[in-house]
Amino acid sequence: MSAEPLRPHYHQFSHSLLALAIITVGIYLGQDILVPLAMSGLIAVLLRPVENRLIRWGIHKVIAISLALLFAIIIVAGIAIALSMQLSDFTDDLPKIRQNLTDFFSDAKQWIRREYNVSYRQQEKYLQKAQAQTLDSLQSTDTLGFITGPLGTLTLVPIYVFLLLYYRTMLLHFVVVLFAEKHTDRVREVLGEVKAVVQSYMVGLLIETACVAALNSVGLLILGVQYSILLGIMAAILNLVPYIGGLVATVLTVIVTFSNNPEPSLIVGVIGVFLFVQFVDNNVLVPLIVASKVRVNALVSIVGVLIGGALAGVSGMFLSIPAIAILKVIFDRVDGLRPWGVLLGDQTPEEAGSNLFRLPRRRRKVVVTETNA
Repeated sequence: MSAEPLRPHYHQFSHSLLALAIITVGIYLGQDILVPLAMSGLIAVLLRPVENRLIRWGIHKVIAISLALLFAIIIVAGIAIALSMQLSDFTDDLPKIRQNLTDFFSDAKQWIRREYNVSYRQQEKYLQKAQAQTLDSLQSTDTLGFITGPLGTLTLVPIYVFLLLYYRTMLLHFVVVLFAEKHTDRVREVLGEVKAVVQSYMVGLLIETACVAALNSVGLLILGVQYSILLGIMAAILNLVPYIGGLVATVLTVIVTFSNNPEPSLIVGVIGVFLFVQFVDNNVLVPLIVASKVRVNALVSIVGVLIGGALAGVSGMFLSIPAIAILKVIFDRVDGLRPWGVLLGDQTPEEAGSNLFRLPRRRRKVVVTETNA
């Protein structure tokens, strides 16, 4: 019996690129369906231990799933209520903030006219043009979808989570029987590792977010910044978007702080607090809590976040890291896809003990010449 001939490398590579293109187009076209479903899958995996514990206590499966889902809703509602109470105080000070911003813009106009010789009329034209473009973008259908999208997601996510937990065994059985029987053990191994990765990532992410919110709030309280708790929690939530959320949170906090108290020392202090928290988060919290299972290199993470944002907006940015981690688990277990797993991982050949890029040292030949006296 002759062995099956190996396919050329370019043949396998073209198939991988074709599959990647199909998946990308599918995500872009079906993001309204796939994004809420993916977020629901992450929440379902996170709530699975709670459901399992309730079932062990003798509670019926449907009631256990409902209680686990109710527990998650109560936590989210509590956070939303706390933020709304802070926001109510923030709205009371909007006239003061608006006046401070007006004074700042007036000083900025004078400085621009003095330094760059741009008249007030020209500056007004630039501002009116920018306002017109902003209004056009807000009145577009894309913005309407951006505003109404989260409302629809909030309605669908609890339903998706309940159904995913209820039909979990059926979905897992479908994935197992989808492949040949000889691959059953490997498929089960991949599913188990994917579950461990997602659970570790989600639990670690919640712990990291709580720690970042506490550090931000304490630092801002020490500086005497108004709305410290609100800004600290919002910055921690924005930090859920890898790499980009921290920058947006810093800029937003600086703007709000400056509008209330435009002292340079306070602004520098706010920036220092966020830089310190980001340093602790990136070098202590993420490696110890989040990255214990999600071993993805920074380059792939940044590119993945940008691609996720281009395909599905902010939700795509948030989902990019767990999606890359799941892909790495699959790539490491499939022979033809292992090079892609190496690309996504964070282990260099030197750390793995590979001699692939080490040049052999040439032995020096010592030539001894003897001279006759």
